[in-house]
Amino acid sequence: MLDAVNWSAISKDSADAWLYFYEEFLEVYDNELRKLTGSYYTPPEVVSGMVGLVDELLRTSRFGLANGLASSAVTLVDPATGTGTFLLGILRRIAETVKADEGEGSIKGAINDAVKRLIAFEMQLGLFAVAQLRILAEIVDLTGSLPKTQPRMFVTSTLGNPNDDGGWIPNIFGVIAKSRKDANKIKRDEPVTVVIGNPPYKVKAKGLGGWIEGETKKAQSSSPLAEWIPPAEWKLGTHAKHLRNLYVFFWRWATWKIYDHGPGSKTGMVCYITAAGFLSGPGFEKMRQYLRETCDDIWVIDCSPEGHQPGVNTRIFQGVQQPVCIVVASRSAKAKATSPAAVRFQALAPGHRDQKFQEIVALRIQSKAWVDCPSGWREPFLPASKGAWASFPKLEDFFLYDGSGVMPGRTWIIAPDVKSLEKRWEKLINAQGEEQEELFHPHLAKGKLGDRHFNRIVKDGLPGFPGTSLPVSQEKNGCLPPVRYGFRSFDRQWIIPDNRLINRPNPELWRVRSNQQIYLTAFTEETPTNGPALTFTGLIPDLHHYKGSFGGRAFPLWDDANASSANIPEELTGFLSEKYGKAVTADEIFAYIGAIAAHPAFTAKFQEDMSTPGLRIPVTADAQLFFEAAEVGRKLIWLHTFGERMIDAHNGRPAQPPRLPTARAPRIPAAGAIPESKEAMPDTIAYDDPNKRLLVGQGYVDNVEARMWNYEISGKQVLLQWFSYRKANREKPIIGDKRPPSPLGTFSRIIGWQSIRPSCLTCSTS
Repeated sequence: MLDAVNWSAISKDSADAWLYFYEEFLEVYDNELRKLTGSYYTPPEVVSGMVGLVDELLRTSRFGLANGLASSAVTLVDPATGTGTFLLGILRRIAETVKADEGEGSIKGAINDAVKRLIAFEMQLGLFAVAQLRILAEIVDLTGSLPKTQPRMFVTSTLGNPNDDGGWIPNIFGVIAKSRKDANKIKRDEPVTVVIGNPPYKVKAKGLGGWIEGETKKAQSSSPLAEWIPPAEWKLGTHAKHLRNLYVFFWRWATWKIYDHGPGSKTGMVCYITAAGFLSGPGFEKMRQYLRETCDDIWVIDCSPEGHQPGVNTRIFQGVQQPVCIVVASRSAKAKATSPAAVRFQALAPGHRDQKFQEIVALRIQSKAWVDCPSGWREPFLPASKGAWASFPKLEDFFLYDGSGVMPGRTWIIAPDVKSLEKRWEKLINAQGEEQEELFHPHLAKGKLGDRHFNRIVKDGLPGFPGTSLPVSQEKNGCLPPVRYGFRSFDRQWIIPDNRLINRPNPELWRVRSNQQIYLTAFTEETPTNGPALTFTGLIPDLHHYKGSFGGRAFPLWDDANASSANIPEELTGFLSEKYGKAVTADEIFAYIGAIAAHPAFTAKFQEDMSTPGLRIPVTADAQLFFEAAEVGRKLIWLHTFGERMIDAHNGRPAQPPRLPTARAPRIPAAGAIPESKEAMPDTIAYDDPNKRLLVGQGYVDNVEARMWNYEISGKQVLLQWFSYRKANREKPIIGDKRPPSPLGTFSRIIGWQSIRPSCLTCSTS
């Protein structure tokens, strides 16, 4: 096929065009395979930048190799080589080095020497074949002939057991068996200086880590990954699941290979571009501790300053929503286990990916742009907070308890109206066999469909709701009456409060649920980018309530359903009462926090300080200022909770949904009525700035200010997000290897638009 293509015609005279053909080809030809394997091909500019960092570091006094990657002392492995892009970049860097130092005539000898020192592992045959073709073609291009020895490229699973050369393989696959055996010998016996690459990314990869993870339950406790699992006393068990990601398995393999195993000095470096969750996530504290103990220098480049789910044109890998980073972790002969590694950080400028590529190519180890990170063994690999911010108490310090919001696990049990939920339930219980199971949408367990809630009895109901002795598969009665649910900030929906349907309901939040309860939701592991740093709801909050992604934490005001015991320490209320000379109540502290942080100015003022995730709340020493702020916070909470909490008619907070004065209030004129027929159900929303008009399908809302339309929470435009759950077509693209949701999710009645208009218009203006 390659031979039949007129490359000069389609490449527009770019000599490299055919080298990258397969990457583009596979994305179109078999995109599902690409997503399934977590394979996202590395742009050449990123490869060039990473190879440059490694080459520069080898030349420094830490390693003292004046020729960098061209030095005969360097053995390098790309453990997930894909189509060989990193090896291409390395060969070109070696050729450039030798040409500049010794002249063009030395390139051939240097490349033939490098072929002996460069190693590539790949488990997918298609990618491996293309990588071989590309590398051989590049060698011919650089030297004028094929190499004297075969490139050291192997079909193998990097994460497989290095001591297992057995296992039956049919004779026709004898070459593959030999490839695996030769690769295992390298894993066991050959010292390695550099591991570089772009390992695959896949969440919920438990069971895919092979020998690194432990192939049997017994082996897991002594596996290399076990060294990175936080001990029980750290109380991070719920977060440790995030270690079960393919990229983490490859991080552990690289560090095991260079630092923990085999002959040699156990010095060298790992240079990866991967997901950035391990930089700050609590589940990765033991991993960060290991790297600080083992290495002496770590450099971190944040490639996604826009945060989670940035604009596609800003992404290094356009199909990856998660933030990514480049990290170089280095151990020289001077490393001391008693001193934590120096961690340095810099972030690329927000903007188009092409601009970021230019910045990556220009990265230098010796640059003055690096910022020091905290030296604590388990601290995030992010810049340390400085100045006054570091002295403010953490948001968590104000509360006795905080927890994750509700994780439904299936979207069909949530809807903007009650009738749709009742109809979905009716359709579910009347379905039969496989159709019913598909509608219920069981979770995947070890690659197979299965959910204890579908076929097994769950007698205990959620706190405050009845249980049942029937599994869902045998249920014939109507559903439990749906209750209001804090789905997203300013987006109140309904949920079926059935313990059989909710994956992780967090019973503690349901236990304290009442008509007086208020929940604060905020990020603690990520940094809000704009808008309010936290929001409030009077309803049970979803896991993603604050923004719609990345989880977050929920902080109830009250510790019981009677609102008689506060979730704020008595020591704190007592301390502030003494300092201010006036009694301070728990709800005043709660309201004060809202006044301080639930607005865009807080996020803008402290954006740089929040480079290390986690909110901090400055507490004033001025008593009058505290109580004034608390009163502002009460109004804010009244707005956020749609007039159902912090009610005080005398102070302008009546027991009703907030309304702007008539002259400023959004209105739907007769001509702009939003149709309610099935055929005319709105599917688009837009803003007409000159007329201050919100366009909803065939209808519109007048008197809508631009700031209402533009109101965001950490990059999520509230009105757009609100509308996305209520428009005619609510289907969303399937990301990665996720299964399609239950068909029940789009099975809804036609909603009366006048009754569910977005009250957040009022909140954003106020």
